[in-house]
Amino acid sequence: MSRVAFPIAVAAALWFVMFSPWTAPHLNFWWSMLFSGSALIVMSAVFGRDWLPQFRLSFRAVAIGLISAVALWGVFYLGNALSTLLFSFAQPQIGAIYGLRDGNSHLWIALLLLFVVGPAETIFWQGLVQRALMTRWGDLTGFAVTTLIYSLVHLWSFNVMLLMAAAVCGIFWGGLYMLLKPRNLWPLLISHAVWDVMVFILFPIV
Repeated sequence: MSRVAFPIAVAAALWFVMFSPWTAPHLNFWWSMLFSGSALIVMSAVFGRDWLPQFRLSFRAVAIGLISAVALWGVFYLGNALSTLLFSFAQPQIGAIYGLRDGNSHLWIALLLLFVVGPAETIFWQGLVQRALMTRWGDLTGFAVTTLIYSLVHLWSFNVMLLMAAAVCGIFWGGLYMLLKPRNLWPLLISHAVWDVMVFILFPIV
């Protein structure tokens, strides 16, 4: 736990700065995300490189990554329709998330999501944190705790829809990592990066 407790605390602090109403209005979200993603990669390298042997590029890895990205987009598309029917706050809160794109180049955002955010979050949350917690507490408990932490770092946005989205993504990618045998980060990295670009830029759900 000692080698992941500090990185988790730093990640939580970075996400607080990016999303909290006290700090977020004073920052450009995407430049903050570039800094935070870079910090995740550095911490992953400093506090454990167990994830390095887990990169096995193959046709199967690429296929799983692309198919799972499309499947997760479908989950969010249906989730958006359902949440709109159930919750009056859903559309304004989802709109606030998409509002983060305003005033920024969509190409810049897409490149950032594809080459920094997706890889950084995959390496950090699955390659470092989930791997360490599953090794210590077993696969199921390690997966559950990682998903909980990943969801809670978004708490300071005070956006219920973002919290729900983080929980769904945590369950989806964390579960995929847990089930893959042998463990391989390529499918998750591809899935995360491609889904980010799909849902934010190419095929927004609203």
